[in-house]
Amino acid sequence: MGHPHEDRFSRREVLRLGSAFGLALTLGDLLRAQSTARTRPTGRTFGQARSVIVLYLHGGHAQQETWDPKPDGPAPERGEFGASATSVPGVRFGELLPRSAAIAHKLAIIRSMSHGNANHVQASLSAMTGHAHPPATETRGDFAPTASDFPPFGAVLSRVRSPGQLPTWVQIGPLMRRNNGTVLHGQTPGFLGPRYAPLSVDQELLPPDVRIAAVATDPNVPIMRLTGRGRLLEEVEQQRRQLDRAAELETFDAYHRQAFNILSSPETARAFHLAAEPTAVRARYGASEFGQRCLLARRLAEAGVPIVNVHFCHTPTGSWDTHGQHFSQMKNHLCPIFDQAFAALVDDLDQRGLLDRTLVLATAEFGRTPRVNGSAGRDHWPWVYSIALAGAGTRAGAVYGASDGIAAHPTANPHDPRDLAATVYHLLGVPDDTLINDQTNRPHALVVGRKIDGILA
Repeated sequence: MGHPHEDRFSRREVLRLGSAFGLALTLGDLLRAQSTARTRPTGRTFGQARSVIVLYLHGGHAQQETWDPKPDGPAPERGEFGASATSVPGVRFGELLPRSAAIAHKLAIIRSMSHGNANHVQASLSAMTGHAHPPATETRGDFAPTASDFPPFGAVLSRVRSPGQLPTWVQIGPLMRRNNGTVLHGQTPGFLGPRYAPLSVDQELLPPDVRIAAVATDPNVPIMRLTGRGRLLEEVEQQRRQLDRAAELETFDAYHRQAFNILSSPETARAFHLAAEPTAVRARYGASEFGQRCLLARRLAEAGVPIVNVHFCHTPTGSWDTHGQHFSQMKNHLCPIFDQAFAALVDDLDQRGLLDRTLVLATAEFGRTPRVNGSAGRDHWPWVYSIALAGAGTRAGAVYGASDGIAAHPTANPHDPRDLAATVYHLLGVPDDTLINDQTNRPHALVVGRKIDGILA
């Protein structure tokens, strides 16, 4: 006999619900991955990350005002702010990140990330997946995600791992879009299909008694609000139409049961119960949507959710795409909010004994120009940028790579998003020779870069 509430959902609605949690996995794929992981020499950091929290700074944060300041550089490239000492002797961060500077001994900074695509929409694909669009695509500018895009970390992990009692992949924050409405690539499951889409939490989190609608079990809540994926589902509707009808019929019952069980499980309810956090803890992360998103991410990682994406985007004063009034935006809004939330997240994970198995990655599609434009802004700059990592096998207190005197180009140890993705998969315990098949059963190499050993413990 079915669950007493199952008849409240239509067959198609439950198929959509089931697609949020990565519920399809062939036994052969699972056994093959487990066997490979057991037999290959992998190093002590392989598989150390039980969870990954990806903090995505939509628009691209300026390396000069964050992780790679140039206070002795020429004006106006060096900008309006100086640099502060950190807890690592000889290492300085931008003066707008004092809390992060105090925990530098827990971080691994890469100052030599580099690629060549200055388009937000397209560059986000490589940032999220480690796979770029073909070079000829760069001239297209903005275009919507497609069913042939390479899938991001969350979709891949949903594909190669057996489902548990919690969602495999959760996105917190709005679906990231350009001002013209184009969705940034790397947020949808791409060629793996909609069954590997994330559970999306797109709502305000600041009210103290907030209830996460994405996991609500109230039968009066519409299914599209229940899944919290309305806009995302619109983007992948093209993929859904390509699904084989017979496959839907065959897997319907399993998806239905598994999806409903995940939503209604006590584990899910506890993990998403943000209102249970003490007032002091919520205040520690900051009275901002990004801060509360980071706190929810900590709860999910603590519960065992493997991949959590946190979006810093669409704030009251904009994103990190600071083409105008860059310095005032960085000083008055962007850096203080990020600094408080990021430092609180890393410290909180550490104090709870979770940092050694939780990877925190603060990244973006690219950095900002050395030259300041006529609107007191910094423009797109993919040729060098900086990112920060913490936990799960990364080398605490490391500063890896370097840029020139105006943070324009790498001068040591350049790496691109392919290498970053290889590092993330290594820490997650996914073998570097893993192949994943698209919906036409065509195999694709998952890892096309080399892990960055210089930031590994």
